[in-house]
Amino acid sequence: MISYLSTQLWVHDQDVALDFYTRKLGFVVRMDVTLPEMGGFRWLTVGPEHQPEISVVLMPIPGEPIMDDATRAKVEDLMGKGFAGTLFLTTEDLEAEYAALTARGVEFVEKPTDEPWGSDSSFRDPSGNHIRLTTPRPLPQP
Repeated sequence: MISYLSTQLWVHDQDVALDFYTRKLGFVVRMDVTLPEMGGFRWLTVGPEHQPEISVVLMPIPGEPIMDDATRAKVEDLMGKGFAGTLFLTTEDLEAEYAALTARGVEFVEKPTDEPWGSDSSFRDPSGNHIRLTTPRPLPQP
């Protein structure tokens, strides 16, 4: 049985990402470990406070030998366009969450709109990762 979910987002700066996800989104730190034996590699994860089985790895874009310069440039290009990673978040009250996040400095690229699947909006993190925030409509019961 799978009981833990972890996903990864590329970030330009782990400290900037950490500040955004904790201070602005209200996530908590799950793990923050620096490994000297791996050249100072930092394993940094955050997640929703009341969902301990979920974490997001805030991963710096590696250089050689893991990722060559051309691949790294492609990842950075995709990040700048919002296509290197997406988080889908839900909330019970999109309008209230939108107001709270906006007050904390989150800049939305799409304000809340009513869609067939529910109320929907989006913003980006400091690295350009796309984040959708939705209050889904109840699914019809068969």
